[in-house]
Amino acid sequence: MKPLAGVRIIEFDGLGPVTFAGMVLADLGAEVLRLTRADGASPFGDVGGAVLHRGRSAVPVDLKSPADRAVVLDLIACADAVIEGFRPGVMERLGLGPDICAEANPRLVFGRVTGWGQTGPLADTVGHDINYIALTGALHAMGEPDRPPRPPLNLVGDYGGGAMLLVTGVLAAIIEARQTGRGRVVDAAMTDGVSLLSSLFHALSASGLWSAERGTNLLDGGAPFYRCYACADGGFVAVGALEPRFYAALLQGLGIDPVEAPQFPPSGWHALHARFEAIFSTRGRDEWANHFDGTEACVTPVLTFAEAADHPHNLNRSTVTGHPPQPSPAPRFDGQIWSPPSATALDLSAALARWR
Repeated sequence: MKPLAGVRIIEFDGLGPVTFAGMVLADLGAEVLRLTRADGASPFGDVGGAVLHRGRSAVPVDLKSPADRAVVLDLIACADAVIEGFRPGVMERLGLGPDICAEANPRLVFGRVTGWGQTGPLADTVGHDINYIALTGALHAMGEPDRPPRPPLNLVGDYGGGAMLLVTGVLAAIIEARQTGRGRVVDAAMTDGVSLLSSLFHALSASGLWSAERGTNLLDGGAPFYRCYACADGGFVAVGALEPRFYAALLQGLGIDPVEAPQFPPSGWHALHARFEAIFSTRGRDEWANHFDGTEACVTPVLTFAEAADHPHNLNRSTVTGHPPQPSPAPRFDGQIWSPPSATALDLSAALARWR
């Protein structure tokens, strides 16, 4: 049995973090009803839905219809939680805000995820992942020192600071509601979540150990022993030799005398980087991966998504499975590898009959 078996979640269909959060909750065993537009249109179109919508029953609903809203409230009365990612005030204008839902179900956890949060001067402002992480300081720290900051896909804001903090908050509130009989409103703002994820860098900065200048720090590519290098075939390797013994293994693999290449101070990093760059450019990516295999140098090939799915380690763990290929549910419990649950389609009346 999966950990969230018996937990019922209503997901109001949307983009980005709420969709990913619904997938994670379903992967962990929750029964998630995904309320979609009555016309069946998806925010993703035909792209991404097969993966991101997995494991949940799709229930078309017209949220402007009083009759449909009444059935949705009946569903909410049977649910443990609602998750939604609309702009602040949208659910209230639809007559499905937290107060109305709490009247139908005092134990309900109402999970809300947005970029800016439900309050604050920017709460009603539009934006996307890149805008939210820009306001936290995280984006400024990413990229090359002589170029504009480079967005890290939408993994940091939408999924890290948004969806995963929403899942954490919803599950924490469900545990509390089962003890107290009272639900909560969970306000998951990506700006808050990304700031929380940045705790280490705030601490380093406060201690004078982090510079605002990109590409000069230990973990931002400034250190020659913690960055990527181009290889002779156009591929790349990732080097993460932070600890002294790992650094020693790296130098040994590169044929460099440790006396000539001290790991610190940072004033020597520029010259070390140039030296490492020249050496890595002499062989192909996979040649270097094989060369360092079995050592403690922390050198790995930089793979594409397709290559990653076929890597022996990922194949052994079934990290990516299915058709189309998609990441397996994570984390694992007791070593079990679960297949993603199948998705189905229901109408409102069938969904309500199943939950009553």
